[in-house]
Amino acid sequence: MVKRNVSTRGRLENGAPNPVDVHVGGRMRLRRTLLGMSQEKLGEAIGLTFQQVQKYERGANRIGASRLFDLSRVLDVPVSYFFDDMSDNTQNLSPVNVIKGSSGLSEDAPAGFEVDPMTKRETLELVRAYYNISDPQVRKRVYELAKALASVAGGGSAE
Repeated sequence: MVKRNVSTRGRLENGAPNPVDVHVGGRMRLRRTLLGMSQEKLGEAIGLTFQQVQKYERGANRIGASRLFDLSRVLDVPVSYFFDDMSDNTQNLSPVNVIKGSSGLSEDAPAGFEVDPMTKRETLELVRAYYNISDPQVRKRVYELAKALASVAGGGSAE
């Protein structure tokens, strides 16, 4: 096994956060936002500052197992939630694959790593606003409108 020059802190060779950590942080942010919880409130609930919560959400700092367990309880999701919907590309960039060099990806693959649209602020705010519509019939009409607009705008088949 050829060991490449990789940080022992799980970062990529170029110093960028590992995409797995970015994904987990994005899922954390998604759930926190859907609950309408501020970074400050989440930090208070688990004994951290909002700055530390920000670093977790960006993937700049890795989340340890015990902290992930605490987050799952506060955010009322199973621990597995943080790993749901992880792309194969992200999975292939886990620290063990980066160290082994077995990902089969080129050296510049991390630069091509795209942010999941489900973790964007705009998406989160849209989903939150949608669920704040109290009338189920109005909510259904908004859903149908969004699907129709997506198909007209070239978004393909809206299911």
